[in-house]
Amino acid sequence: MIDNNRKLKTVNRPAGYHELLSRYGLSVIPNWHISFVAIRGSRQKKINFNTVEEIFPPKYWPGKTDLEHLEFALKYDGINLSILKILFSIIDENELIDYIKSKNTGKYARSLWFLFEFLTGKILPIDDLAQGNYFDLLNPDKYHTASPYIKISRQRINNNLLGSKDFCPIIRKTITLNKFEKMDFSARCSSVLSGYSPELLKRALGYLYAKETRSSFEIENIKPSSSRIDRFIALLQSAEKRDFCQKESLIEIQNSIVDPRFQDSDYRNNQNYVGETVAINKERIHYISPKPEDLLDLMRGLIYSHEIMKKGNLSPVIHAAAISYGFVYLHPFEDGNGRIHRFLIHNILALSGFTPKGFIFPVSAIMLENPGDYDSSLEAFSNDLLPLIEYSLDENGVLTVHNETATWYKYLDMTSQAEALYYFIDETIEKALKDELEFLVSYDNTKKAIQDIVDMPDWKIDQFINFCLQNNGRLSRKKYKDFFDFLTGEELSMMEKATYKNFLMDPKPINLS
Repeated sequence: MIDNNRKLKTVNRPAGYHELLSRYGLSVIPNWHISFVAIRGSRQKKINFNTVEEIFPPKYWPGKTDLEHLEFALKYDGINLSILKILFSIIDENELIDYIKSKNTGKYARSLWFLFEFLTGKILPIDDLAQGNYFDLLNPDKYHTASPYIKISRQRINNNLLGSKDFCPIIRKTITLNKFEKMDFSARCSSVLSGYSPELLKRALGYLYAKETRSSFEIENIKPSSSRIDRFIALLQSAEKRDFCQKESLIEIQNSIVDPRFQDSDYRNNQNYVGETVAINKERIHYISPKPEDLLDLMRGLIYSHEIMKKGNLSPVIHAAAISYGFVYLHPFEDGNGRIHRFLIHNILALSGFTPKGFIFPVSAIMLENPGDYDSSLEAFSNDLLPLIEYSLDENGVLTVHNETATWYKYLDMTSQAEALYYFIDETIEKALKDELEFLVSYDNTKKAIQDIVDMPDWKIDQFINFCLQNNGRLSRKKYKDFFDFLTGEELSMMEKATYKNFLMDPKPINLS
């Protein structure tokens, strides 16, 4: 009997990153593109969620050497900074030098030359190029890139990466992102808002700030005090006024939103993680953040990356995704990281003008309503990261990381996170924003109708409506006896029908006797 799996492995040889990682037995965060070269056959492509597996015809076989496979990887697998950083620590440096010198006018040799020096900090004994055209390191048709770029005269390359060696996200241009970028979110939002009066929109804004605040806390299963809610609302209201992605400002935010006992005066100096207790002395680890000694460089890189993105014409949503998710992955504080991560989304969108002035998108509310999608956006990195970390957890819950891990946090492919954030914003405009505005219209209409039936104080009408909404459009017998026994049966029936009419509920009359 023929083993089909064995036959497949024999016919299709790994190439590019896949071959080099297999050759040296390296474990890494998988690349989005995996290449094979067939002994016979035509080009084939298989897409599995966020991974593309491609089989190339025999003529694509790059050869046997490491450098031939590295060149193949840049051509077909894309630029993966974390994998390149690992490979550059293993491949023979002299072979790399010889390869570059033999092809120093070639695009891929010059790219590998620049990337080696960029990622390792080592300067190879090769003279600067004196002539030749400049080219973009990242193809703008395939990647979201920095603009303006930095001209590197040594290799005559336009460095259009979105960061530095300390932190540099990669975001590819996928079908999903291209589709979202063609949508005019500002026009769609304006169209939604144009159907409502300025007075109602002003009232809606207060509800939206409160809803976003409560949702952001609820995502973390936190029930904040009224004073903490007020502080977070005030923070959201200041999102359009200044850039908070600076060290001092981030510390300021953290201090304003957490319990005073857990305020930080600097980035954390201990190892933290996200986990849950599943039994006595047994913890299930979901995420491990960077080692504290790596954090200063990583956060400096994140802030520098933010500055790069601010200067160009990068999509505000791409910018917000890279920085906000980057922040939560670095987890620089003891507490409050998730809320700051979601606040940074608002801060970046507001400062870029993506969000209408004086307004807010309740993005956290959509994340809360779609916990599976939100968790998936976070786990797109954390699930692949955890197997690469060697750690121990003692009986006191203190976690220690034993290997070097900084590379994985420095060079993240954040394409999935960008797609997720676009989805959340799209849902916010199409659903959350419309629902909130329509709710207020229904509430106002119900209140006016009830006022015409019985001339009650506003707070009493609000109480009646809220009781009905909590009970499927009807007033419970207990609530009637405790709060509204002054109403006649006819008045109660008319008021419930008014609630039904405006909120599309089906009240069932209660027995008042």
